[in-house]
Amino acid sequence: MKASAFVYPWDVNGDPRAPGRIAALGVGQVTLAAAYHSTRALTPRHPRHRIVTAEHAAVLYPVDGRWDGRALRPHPAGDWAPGDAYGEAATALAQAGLEVHSWVVLAHNSRLGAEHPDTSVVNAYGDRYPWAPCIAQPATRAYLVDLAAEAAVRPGAAGTELESLGWYGLQHLHAHDKTGGVGLGEAGQYLMSLCFCPSCRAGYGERGLDPDALAAAVRTALEPVWQGLPDDGGWAGVEKLLGAEPAAATRAWREATARSLQEEAVAAVRAAAPAGFQVLLHADPVSFHVGANPGVDPAHILSVADGVVAPCAGGPALLTPFAEQRRDSAVIAANLTVVSGMGGSPGTLAVDAARARELGATEIRLYHAGLASDGDLEAVREGLGTI
Repeated sequence: MKASAFVYPWDVNGDPRAPGRIAALGVGQVTLAAAYHSTRALTPRHPRHRIVTAEHAAVLYPVDGRWDGRALRPHPAGDWAPGDAYGEAATALAQAGLEVHSWVVLAHNSRLGAEHPDTSVVNAYGDRYPWAPCIAQPATRAYLVDLAAEAAVRPGAAGTELESLGWYGLQHLHAHDKTGGVGLGEAGQYLMSLCFCPSCRAGYGERGLDPDALAAAVRTALEPVWQGLPDDGGWAGVEKLLGAEPAAATRAWREATARSLQEEAVAAVRAAAPAGFQVLLHADPVSFHVGANPGVDPAHILSVADGVVAPCAGGPALLTPFAEQRRDSAVIAANLTVVSGMGGSPGTLAVDAARARELGATEIRLYHAGLASDGDLEAVREGLGTI
């Protein structure tokens, strides 16, 4: 069963032992960040540092001329990943015998929202989410499609994994986040993630909804949530709060918007890539979900991309809807967290991988080789040795 480990360039650059250590885990591939959001990350074995602070969303390589004169454009990293950090790390990893695939974060970018507030998702209360670019806006879509193509097709990369290629919403895992005081549940998260920027308001109008009335209805629907009403769960909870017809219309607009963006971005990557280049999406099979693993229709996305990477931190159940729609050589990769301090279970990797395979996984992803402790990595090595 093919395994790939997620890695940041700063895990590798400046640490000559890192490529060999990763290869010794027993993985044949690494998924190396080429465009990434702001973060604060441990580097527990690096000879020069222990904490890396990526201050803003950035590309980890030098951009080309496609961005000249454009208002929306990616920014280079600062001293946490200077120059062609991706290229330097990719070369070192390839020399250790590892196949390198790029890892590209798209519709998750706080700097874009800070510099261009009009690009952000706007909720029914008028609050902007600067970390969440609205994927319905034409200029933002053009930016995301071009970023996908440039960041994915780096020299030497055999494939890519596109993260956040869809709707992002309220949940952000932001530094010092203070949004957990009320349990929103799936329904509340969906309603708080509905966008009311001009593009989305026009889109709702095309679906027969009055956007002002819809925003008012969303605010009314959320009142019981703020008062602590238990979540009914799933889409039924959204329909109960908002009403079946308006809920269906919002979902239809958002699904169509995300689908067309995914089709455009994958086509752009393939047009820029050499033959045989693999394109995977990080995805959730529940189409109204939002976030780093945006909701998709499994049958549709497997007809567009070469496969998916599905989150399995809460168990492998999300694999089944993708496996049921799998055809030919499509990849269904189970994303398993192997950092015990982040809720992962490296000691049960062999069991978890076997269960994922039973449910249709063809590959596994290991999150995250750079963040894990020595003990976690040893457990990964032992686990992979029995798969």
